[in-house]
Amino acid sequence: MAEAFLPFTRPFIDEETIADVADVLRSGWITSGPRVLAFEAALSRYLGGRTVRAFNSGTGTMEVALRLAGIQPGDEVITTPMTWVATANVILEVGATPVLVDIDPATRNIDLEKLSAAITSRTRALMPVDLAGLPVDRDRLYAIARKHALRVVEDAAQSFGAAWNGRPIGSTGDFISFSFHANKNLTTCEGGALVLPDDIDPVLCERMRLQGVQRFPDGSMDVDIAGGKFNLTDVAAAVGLGQLRHIAAWTERRRALARAYFDRIDPGLGLELPPADFSRSNWHMFQPLLPPGTDRGTFLAAMKAKGIGVGVHYPALHLFTLYRNLGFRPGQFPHAEDVGARTVTLPLFPAMTDADVDRVCAALKPALTQSRRAH
Repeated sequence: MAEAFLPFTRPFIDEETIADVADVLRSGWITSGPRVLAFEAALSRYLGGRTVRAFNSGTGTMEVALRLAGIQPGDEVITTPMTWVATANVILEVGATPVLVDIDPATRNIDLEKLSAAITSRTRALMPVDLAGLPVDRDRLYAIARKHALRVVEDAAQSFGAAWNGRPIGSTGDFISFSFHANKNLTTCEGGALVLPDDIDPVLCERMRLQGVQRFPDGSMDVDIAGGKFNLTDVAAAVGLGQLRHIAAWTERRRALARAYFDRIDPGLGLELPPADFSRSNWHMFQPLLPPGTDRGTFLAAMKAKGIGVGVHYPALHLFTLYRNLGFRPGQFPHAEDVGARTVTLPLFPAMTDADVDRVCAALKPALTQSRRAH
């Protein structure tokens, strides 16, 4: 009998959460309402009292953060090519220019040594990305931002539950954007949250989140800014509240699974393992790099044939047609291109067993052998 397919990630929704979602559906109030307010309050408590607003996607949080930060057409925003394309797309969405800086191959995050050299008179913000849940060095990042009087919009889509200096990501800093997509460590099916700095009016954020509408006590309303449609539903918030109860335990389990991969992957296979960080990273993903000369398509197919799901996160975004058309070119960011060409995402989620890790590790050698022959 064939073993069940093992995906690279799978969300866990407990029965209490399912019952709570059913209560929301029966209540007749299913869009933004009391559950969203409760979810925002719970997130705020988790993040040490920061002001938090829930959104229907992490992409929406970044777009609104840029608008709240005053980013306008002609401004430059610096980010990394090693991220999901949404990070750069929202810069274009607000009319600004994305400026890319290559990654540090040791961390696979934006190279802070090179970041300062990319700052110009038009730079207005930095958008670091915590790839796979490994935080960018916040001390160095904010030192650069302060020196140049820049806003920071942290793309922390993958790092909810991670930490810096012993404190949760999001509990300090400027704007912090989280994603709660189905593959994230905490999910609302689709959704996100934006942590606001003290100098930003949360009411303005709420107006940008929902069509720019301003309501008055007499029942009248006005619209003087072009907001969007980014509000979270109570159904989604109920899922998020249930997830938040487990985040600490799930983060520890992810770290244990990552340790198991380090212990069990044969060094002789030639895989380049990710940074072995077990105190700051939330291990959103476990991503080795394939040995040079490996045909990744063949490797993916071989793993799938064994019933194991493997992903690719991410191709270097400047190689996409949209960004080539903007003037980016192959060879411009060699470290990001190398990682983007060789990265694979192995299964890692809290419900996995140690036996599942053994199964993945056992499949690696034949899959690599097959993909080298194909190459």
